[in-house]
Amino acid sequence: MSKDERRAEIIRVAADLFEKLGYARASMDDIATAVGIGKPTLYHYFRSKSELLWYMHEELIDGLIESHLARVERGTEPAELLRGVIGDFLRNIATRRGQCRVFFENHRELPDADLAVATDKRARYEAMVEDVIRDGIAAGTFREVDTKLFCLAIFGMSNWAYQWYHPDGKLTYDEIADAFWDYAYRGLRP
Repeated sequence: MSKDERRAEIIRVAADLFEKLGYARASMDDIATAVGIGKPTLYHYFRSKSELLWYMHEELIDGLIESHLARVERGTEPAELLRGVIGDFLRNIATRRGQCRVFFENHRELPDADLAVATDKRARYEAMVEDVIRDGIAAGTFREVDTKLFCLAIFGMSNWAYQWYHPDGKLTYDEIADAFWDYAYRGLRP
């Protein structure tokens, strides 16, 4: 297993433990045991639990930003850009539930310097989504709304799914994203 593959495995296992036990209660010993490696080996990959938290956060927020920018670069229209935002959140919740819980609930536990960077990235992403709403209003695709408030509504609707979504439920994450998008888009139509 390559170093990158091992790091990814550690992040996945740690995220699952953080979801099950809580970030504060899960220890580096717990993580090492769950991964099946010694604690000294774990420290070879991550110096601390807060560094693990940092990597989990960065992986998710960077993925959200990259996915959004790729759609923008393809010239995707505002309506589909917002559908993509909703889909990105739900796909992550479906495939990385523990990591999403940590992302939403524990980012404030990052060390101050990391928290400042994380807060800036979150604000950058939020501004990108607000820009999409503004662009849609300017193009006549969306009606006039408070862009900040609507952005927060999209985030709240999509993000909260980590509390209740189950992969074996009635709907797939993509079907839920479509339904959420329909609810949002009907509210945005001119």
